[in-house]
Amino acid sequence: MAVTATDTHRAIDAVWRIEAPRLIAGLARLVRDVGVAEELAQDALVAALEQWPESGIPDNPGAWLMATAKYRAIDILRRRKLVARKHEEIERDLGDDAEAAMDELDGAVDDDIGDDLLRLIFTACHPVLATEARVALTLRLLGGLTTDEIARAYLLPEPTIAQRIVRAKRTLSDAGVPFEVPRGEELSARLAAVLAVIYLIFNEGYSATAGGDWVRPQLCDEALRLGRVLAELAPREPEVHGLVALLEIQASRTVARRGQAGEPVLLLDQDRTRWDPLLIRRGLAALERAQRLGGAQGPYALQAAIAACHARARRAEDTDWPRIVALYDVLATLADSPVVELNRAVAVSMAYGPAAALPLVDALAAEPSLRHYHLLPSVRGDLLQKLERLAEAAAEFARAAELTRNDRERTLLLERAARCVAATAPPP
Repeated sequence: MAVTATDTHRAIDAVWRIEAPRLIAGLARLVRDVGVAEELAQDALVAALEQWPESGIPDNPGAWLMATAKYRAIDILRRRKLVARKHEEIERDLGDDAEAAMDELDGAVDDDIGDDLLRLIFTACHPVLATEARVALTLRLLGGLTTDEIARAYLLPEPTIAQRIVRAKRTLSDAGVPFEVPRGEELSARLAAVLAVIYLIFNEGYSATAGGDWVRPQLCDEALRLGRVLAELAPREPEVHGLVALLEIQASRTVARRGQAGEPVLLLDQDRTRWDPLLIRRGLAALERAQRLGGAQGPYALQAAIAACHARARRAEDTDWPRIVALYDVLATLADSPVVELNRAVAVSMAYGPAAALPLVDALAAEPSLRHYHLLPSVRGDLLQKLERLAEAAAEFARAAELTRNDRERTLLLERAARCVAATAPPP
């Protein structure tokens, strides 16, 4: 069967998704500029699109892309009259001819590729960048997503995302951010920022803040892939494995979180036979690894342990809610967060009844950071409904519907409000 140009382009796209992060990471080590490295990688992609439909896909496409990009790096360095030292380093790294370069790069992976990827992750998540810039740049450089894909995922105009990425790369360059993995205390601080970015990406995919989709699986997949890469690159960091454990277990529920029409299906209503057992096993193994490394009390490991309580329960009624409350108690001492307190209140209601939880939720009503947080009235509405205070519950669900920016969630909340109103109506 003949291979068409469309087949080749599809294959190139697949190769690019796999090789782009490693390619950019390796080039950034050479030129010490993430923006230039991405330009060189894109040049190599253009060359592949021009040549591979005629010549066929090389046996080692990653090595071909790297060699092509490195040759173009020499041209750019010459044109821009960069320091001779960098020029000589790249030229020496390349060798005397293309064949030597291809031999050197055989295996599609440089010897330093693991370190290069780790450097790239820490560079993309550098604290000199705002959080939204870190997220966009990470998805672009390490997730392999196009600007359009990132814009659609976050429901923003493509020019906004494009400008955000351009500004982020310029900021890194202007600030002279070194392309390196930090050490000592700086490593711990920067690692927390890296983990937070991956966590944010996953959460936006798992429960979209706005738009017509309840779940965006592509973002979940990208965050999970980034977490797995980081776990391989930093195998002795317990919180990395704690985060991976959390993401694996949460991702196991993705299919069950949506009904046939894409509507939300809440945790207690989900068909647990649709949870992915492989992802659960991987998550539990990652959690065990985090605990062996002494990270059982880390914030991500604690959240993973909470998720594990759900994963181990074959039925919703088998969930060990007192254990979940205890885990939230520990988590609350580490992260003084009203959201953690709200989640703890939910667990308290399941373990000890809605009457025990309602005062905890009411105590959060004056919290400024939750003023526009739709889940506060949503949780309060759920507790009031269980206490059969249906008119109050309906008002809370309606308020939550006004606050959410997700269309699917708004529909769900309005339906819950309507059921409460209908239940209070006098019989005909």
